[in-house]
Amino acid sequence: MKECIMLAAGLSSRMGRWKMMLPWNDGTVLDSALLNALAFCDKVILVTGFRGEELRQRYGGHPGIQICHNKDFREGMFSSVRCGAAELAGGRFFVVPGDMPAIDPEIYASLWSHSAQECLQPFYDGGNGHPVLLPPPLIKLIRNSPAESNLRLLMQAYGRLSVPVGSKTIHWDLDTPEQYHHLLAIPELNANP
Repeated sequence: MKECIMLAAGLSSRMGRWKMMLPWNDGTVLDSALLNALAFCDKVILVTGFRGEELRQRYGGHPGIQICHNKDFREGMFSSVRCGAAELAGGRFFVVPGDMPAIDPEIYASLWSHSAQECLQPFYDGGNGHPVLLPPPLIKLIRNSPAESNLRLLMQAYGRLSVPVGSKTIHWDLDTPEQYHHLLAIPELNANP
């Protein structure tokens, strides 16, 4: 089973308003991120926190989405990664932020096609991005790591491999109003505010 942990628990403090439900194409930022992941993955474990009940109501009935509410979401992103990891079936899995509505679904397939045992990160134009594809041993490492850990350090310690891809969408997250409006202005994304 191809599983993906999608992180949607944060407060969106740098954006100034809740970014998960910002308009994107015919839906929202999170709608698009979920559609892109589900174009390849069998299941998305959607980790909620801030305004979690709204997300549960919106996505809870979707057959490909499992809601995992992180009651400790204020402790940081790694607490959400741990919450999602507790729900995994046990195979390889993706991790991706929910504020990346433009990721090309082919990125998921490209990473999955590699048989390397390391943590895989897509690489484009001099930098790594998302989603990341993690091997099964990372599940136990994540679950057993303290709250102050972070995924990047765990991946470095385990072993990381950059996988070249042909899409800059691996870098397009929405942390600030400027980033959001910049992506809305890219014609090929067909995004409408």
